[in-house]
Amino acid sequence: MATKKRMDAANGLIDALSGERERWTQQSNEFIERIKKLVGDVALSCAFISYCGPFNASFRHTLLNEHFYQMCTKLKIPVTENISVVKFLTTDSQITDWQIEGLPSDDHSVQNAIMITSNLSNVKTGKFPLIIDPQGQGLKWLRSKYANEVKVSQFSDKRFGDHLAAQLRDGNTLIVENCVEELDPIVDPVLDKAIVKQGRAMVIVINDKPHDFDDNFKMVLTTRLPNPLFTPELFAKALVIDMTVTMGGLEQQLLGQVIGKEKAELEEERAKLIEEVNNNEKRLKEYEDRLLAQLAASKGNLIDDDELIATLADAKKASAEIKEKLAVAVETRKRITSASEEYRPVALRGSVLYFLIVDMSNVSNMYETSLPQFLRLFNDSIKLSEKAQLTAKRISNIISLMTKIVFEYITRGLFSEHRLLFVLTMACKIRLNARDSTKLSMESFQTLLKAGAALSIGECRAKPYSWVPDKAWLNIMAISEGVPKTFKMLPDIIARQGNEKLWRDWYDIEAPENTLVPEIDDKLDSFDRMLLVRSLREDRAMLAALNYVADVLGKEFAEPLQLDFEQVIDSTTGLTPIIFLLSQGSDPSALIESSAKRRKKQIIPQGGISMGQGQEQAAMDAVNVSFQGSGEWALLQNCHLGLGFLADLEDVLVKTNLEDIGEEARILITSEPHKKFPIGLLQISIKLTNEPPPGVKAGIKRSYGWFNQEMLDSYRRPEWKPMLFTQCFIHSNVVERRKFGPIGFCIPYEFNQGDWQASVQFLQNHMTAIGDDVKKGAQVSWITVRYMIAEIQYGGRITDNKDRVMFNTICEVCMNDKILQQDYRFYHSQHYGSYGIPNAEEYVKHKEFLDGYPEVDAPEVFGLHSNADIIYRTRQSQQTLSTILEIQPRGGGGGGGKSPDEVVVDAANDFLKRLPNEWRIDVVRDLLRKIGATMPLNIFCRQEIERLNVCVKLIRSTLKDLKLAIAGAVVMTPALQEARENLFDARVPPKWVVVSWPSPTMGLWFEEVLTRYKQLDTWTKEDRPAKYWLTGFYNPQGFLTSVRQEVTRGHKNEGWALDDVVLKTEVQKMEKHEVDRAPNEGVYVYGLYLEGAGWDKNKQRLKDPLPKEPPRELPVLYVTAVQGDDGKKQPGGRNKQVINKFDCPVYKYPKRNDINWVFDVQLNCEEEKHFWQLRGACLLCSVE
Repeated sequence: MATKKRMDAANGLIDALSGERERWTQQSNEFIERIKKLVGDVALSCAFISYCGPFNASFRHTLLNEHFYQMCTKLKIPVTENISVVKFLTTDSQITDWQIEGLPSDDHSVQNAIMITSNLSNVKTGKFPLIIDPQGQGLKWLRSKYANEVKVSQFSDKRFGDHLAAQLRDGNTLIVENCVEELDPIVDPVLDKAIVKQGRAMVIVINDKPHDFDDNFKMVLTTRLPNPLFTPELFAKALVIDMTVTMGGLEQQLLGQVIGKEKAELEEERAKLIEEVNNNEKRLKEYEDRLLAQLAASKGNLIDDDELIATLADAKKASAEIKEKLAVAVETRKRITSASEEYRPVALRGSVLYFLIVDMSNVSNMYETSLPQFLRLFNDSIKLSEKAQLTAKRISNIISLMTKIVFEYITRGLFSEHRLLFVLTMACKIRLNARDSTKLSMESFQTLLKAGAALSIGECRAKPYSWVPDKAWLNIMAISEGVPKTFKMLPDIIARQGNEKLWRDWYDIEAPENTLVPEIDDKLDSFDRMLLVRSLREDRAMLAALNYVADVLGKEFAEPLQLDFEQVIDSTTGLTPIIFLLSQGSDPSALIESSAKRRKKQIIPQGGISMGQGQEQAAMDAVNVSFQGSGEWALLQNCHLGLGFLADLEDVLVKTNLEDIGEEARILITSEPHKKFPIGLLQISIKLTNEPPPGVKAGIKRSYGWFNQEMLDSYRRPEWKPMLFTQCFIHSNVVERRKFGPIGFCIPYEFNQGDWQASVQFLQNHMTAIGDDVKKGAQVSWITVRYMIAEIQYGGRITDNKDRVMFNTICEVCMNDKILQQDYRFYHSQHYGSYGIPNAEEYVKHKEFLDGYPEVDAPEVFGLHSNADIIYRTRQSQQTLSTILEIQPRGGGGGGGKSPDEVVVDAANDFLKRLPNEWRIDVVRDLLRKIGATMPLNIFCRQEIERLNVCVKLIRSTLKDLKLAIAGAVVMTPALQEARENLFDARVPPKWVVVSWPSPTMGLWFEEVLTRYKQLDTWTKEDRPAKYWLTGFYNPQGFLTSVRQEVTRGHKNEGWALDDVVLKTEVQKMEKHEVDRAPNEGVYVYGLYLEGAGWDKNKQRLKDPLPKEPPRELPVLYVTAVQGDDGKKQPGGRNKQVINKFDCPVYKYPKRNDINWVFDVQLNCEEEKHFWQLRGACLLCSVE
């Protein structure tokens, strides 16, 4: 009987083990291989946890596989190739548990969870995590994971110290949210693990007070800042982890959302499947662990261990059952995945749009939008989009509505200058991430943003025609290389014999973006056309961009969006503040008050409260009244002056339940943009802008909104109403003139309603002083009026002397007795219309008269040439494309599929190859002695060489160090990182600009380095030049002083003194290539470009430039010195009839200010000088 029992046991044991032999043998072999590589795998995993936290997914992969792995193989440490740290450090069941708790399912999030839990599991050896969590998903997961023991607090909480002490004592988890770049010192002892033993107890000293410490204590720090600059000391104390949501991770989350809405049964089945698989895997693991434990503990003969044999039998049966279920689960998962993939385009579009919104926060921190806000928009698009029987049609409907909803939601909170930027980036990003034939390549996108910025005109193929600007030709060469599929042969086509007229006509046409392109039009899509227009006619680039937007997204996306404030009010609650972003001239008070009046709501306090010192309590009282009342609105204005209060307001809003406040309560905030505006408040708010419409007409209408009929009737004198209207015109004119940049005003002053009111108040005082009786009273003192307006009321803001002259000129032209004439017009054009003065007594008639003003202003209204509009549109294009380039992530490839590092190394090699050697100063001194080392101009030459030498040395050292840093031979310092990013963007590194000069592109700047070097090198090695390139000097003012000194020395015998001589200039008929010898006295200079004017070479005077004509170089300028007022005498000869002179300022760069001003050149003109002052005419040493 016993024998039979043992035989049955043996058979049962054999039967139970029969299915395990193959698996155990395989696992045994795998374990042997894993044990061999265990040391290397553990080293890689430890390095990954310790060092990879702050980086994004792609850089983590690079570090792990290209650095850590290579180091192990170099040291001959056995290590697994392409190791998956996720599989090595955790299990599928553990990951599933985390996902059930709310962790996103992508690998990056799982890696972060591993880092966090592995460090928190051993408080003595691990570091406390500091999580970069802009979207709040990490905080959400941690709240769920440690739900039973967690306390969430922040440093601004008055009871933070108590919370910290309690969690330390009880061994619970403390989450510190909303950390800034510098942490409160109160947590330093905790981060330092400054734990000491007192008797049997463990204590930690905080603020000189000991606190009990429990080994189970955990602390996690989180910040909403997307790119914080933590100190190296903080990196050493805490484990910084980047938990920013990834594009792929968000796509997967959004796919789950849309499936949950559209295919709820599938999502429910998927969730149930995940839970079942997780439970089955756990059950299988438990059986294996139990069996192994019994085998290890078994003593004697196995066939005598009935419990082991029973466990084996149960394990085999359960294993077969579980494996069968897992096999079914795999098939079910495939089916669910296949059905879900149909909706992936929706998730992809959502992910693209969200990361576009994130990029906009890099344009201005006030554009911050949270992930929960975006998810509400995403869900609304699914809920509100039109239903359809066909799934493809339904998906199309969701995508279309989602794009429109996001566009409207974000655009209404953008300043007008950023709206085109946003929608253009949206169109490009959608095409960049397309997964069909419409996909836009990254190379094409980068070419649009950079064009020919990295190229030098001296290194490129020569341009075929003189009328093609250098910059445009560089752009053409760049697109031929960057987009070869369409534009490879473009330089040849343009240069082909007989094609000049075709391309010149296209170049000169008013709207090239809507005109057929010679020869290649049928090959171009809307992006190619935009790229070509951007290259040759940069001033029309944004109009071509609107065409591209309309083609990709639809016409409604290319049109202005009108703010629907009523809809905004309806879509918010009292816990969702509405923030109006303020700009010059914007005041949403009237809009808010009219809406409140329509809805019969009261604004608390009456008219709102303006923030400032001491207003915090009054503002909080207004919020409380709104919450507790019956629908009052709290209006808090100018909140950029009360940032501390805003942090308290955010805390109140987060802690308040919606059920506890009135349904109609609303909080309305107005604020100027501020870098320290609380991110959390921005992320729970709706942002709006209410910018006034542009134009002179709209500006005058705004001014008329500041007075009424009573003011019109204040005085009976006939001068009063024209003067009041003229003041409105002047105010609107100077405000609108700023948009033209330096040609309008050197500095864009913030003229506002206060300036207008002060001027009107003076006009009232003046009218009161002279009395209403025209016959007996005094006459209007126009000189006094103009002086008070230009120099006192507005002049207090003006800091630039040329701008002061400009404003005086505007007042002189507008505010004079001519305005009293019948039907007087400030400006009239058959094309644009008239700008007259109303001849009416009634206020209503004045407003009706304004309705006849042109909607679009001609530049001539401001006294500018029509080309000023081209300058304005060119600046707009440059700023838009430059900003888009700045906000792009740096991880993408460069042109030709190269990585950013490869692009930078290639550029560095090219620059090093072309960079000349530094001068030896002792050699320079010897060379200059041969031509007169003590001559002022030669002394100046040596000074310029010393300065350029510093620049050349810095270029060489930076490029060499940068190559070593990219290769990993030296540390990549912040300065080198900055240089790397700028070189990749084809921009001049800021540290190079400090020792040189500003330039928009790297190619133009480096070409200027070489040209400057050549001029100075030729000067020292050959002789003083016959003509001087004034642009090529650091200190052109010093050059002119040296000229004065040399001329004065030449007249020493005549008793000339340096203090008595002034510069005299005369424009020659010669061009620079015609100068073959220097003048007997003084110098010839060239390289000066006329902006805002042209030059008539035959008549030797200023003239208006041709339409679309870029700034042209002035002929050679003769500069000498004369005594006293001799420099202002009229020239003789054929120019005797020219009696007018315009003191034309010369600036080093297009940015006009006193620092860049060099001197004034007297230029002949037929017109009065105020004509050219209003034109903004000047000479520029550099037009770029």
